[in-house]
Amino acid sequence: MAAAADHALSGQCLCGQVTVHATPRSRNISVCHCSKCRTWTGGPFIALDCGDAVAMSGPISVFKSSAWAERVFCSNCGSAITWRLQEGGEYHLSSQLFTESDGFPMKSQVFIDEKPDNYNFAETTETMTGAQVFAMFAPDESNPNG
Repeated sequence: MAAAADHALSGQCLCGQVTVHATPRSRNISVCHCSKCRTWTGGPFIALDCGDAVAMSGPISVFKSSAWAERVFCSNCGSAITWRLQEGGEYHLSSQLFTESDGFPMKSQVFIDEKPDNYNFAETTETMTGAQVFAMFAPDESNPNG
């Protein structure tokens, strides 16, 4: 794993009402191509893994998207804030909330088997299929896409 980010990042949603402070586990960006993330964000979800080192304030709403995961967004403007496990303190925050994340490299893509063919990234990254992600995180594969 890459070295942890050397300091906390601060960011906000589109309307500025939700603020986020987080210390990423690394400076690496990951991308999720699952159908739920694409529907939620209008494209792939581009994230920083922040573990449980996250503080949020402001009007948030939580959507329980499966038996084990949920998505958090601003109740006012709808900005995607984080995908997180319901248990275990695993937060993957939208990298687009943080201006300081410029220059963080894209290192991995998940649900690569669900990526539509109408976009591609130039970077060469590690990839995982949905089945590989479920094997790593999901206690029950009958509830796909977190």
